[in-house]
Amino acid sequence: MDGGYLNCSGGTHPAQLLYQDIANMACERIKAGITAATVGDKPIKAILDPYNPEGSTAPVNFTTSKATRWRTAPDRCHLNWVICDSDWEAEFCRVVEEHPRVRVYVKNQNLGLEVPYLMGSTPRSYLPDFIDRVDDGRDSPLNLIVEIEGYRGEDAKAKAETMKTYWVPGVNNLGGFGRWAFAEFTKVFEIEAEFDALVESCLS
Repeated sequence: MDGGYLNCSGGTHPAQLLYQDIANMACERIKAGITAATVGDKPIKAILDPYNPEGSTAPVNFTTSKATRWRTAPDRCHLNWVICDSDWEAEFCRVVEEHPRVRVYVKNQNLGLEVPYLMGSTPRSYLPDFIDRVDDGRDSPLNLIVEIEGYRGEDAKAKAETMKTYWVPGVNNLGGFGRWAFAEFTKVFEIEAEFDALVESCLS
């Protein structure tokens, strides 16, 4: 491409941008890069649901026949069970319940926390897996949105990019809802070590 702005790798060609979905995905990544670079000059602010700006575990009550679940420690979770989508999520529950810096956590199921994002030109809704409150040594705990992701395809990348570039800065810039961050864990046998490292980095 003229100007040298397009770098084709892995056997790709400029003509592939003629496919609308691929072109839209490229545009979204360019927009996210510009947004991230100007985050200090042009702060992003989230637009909240005017009828339900805050969620709560208080009304969560449902039955399930799903066998993969984790019985929570009552001092770490307001709900008595985590309904797991995989064994990886059960492993994450074990890790956070044993971690001394985690105050409380909850699986994001029936809480109403949904994040809109674009996959190419298609609007979608993203339901993050967990919300943790971590004592990072400050006056108020850090609210950590966690995604447990085995296969990190284009859809997972779009979700993570939306969270890091738009949602987290947007909510933090609003004020009044505490401090928020986002993390992904993609290797089941490294969840504990990676979570420890993440918390330690928040303390420094």
